[in-house]
Amino acid sequence: MQKQARITSKGQITVPVDIRRLLGVRAGDRLLFETEGKKVRVSPVRTDSPFAKYRGIGNPGIPSGRKAMLKWFREFRGR
Repeated sequence: MQKQARITSKGQITVPVDIRRLLGVRAGDRLLFETEGKKVRVSPVRTDSPFAKYRGIGNPGIPSGRKAMLKWFREFRGR
């Protein structure tokens, strides 16, 4: 696949939508540029698992809110 982009006077480019989809990147994501001679390789920077932000949510049987959590802890500890 070949795509073109124009560089602005500030050195910025717009990554074509097909390339963004192929890399799986969205606004705010980081890209890594690696050079080999005159060639440049672009790849997304993956620091965390895409599922990390969902870890710990949806605890079944524990309602949301501070009072509900304290009540659950008391019951869990047998008090």
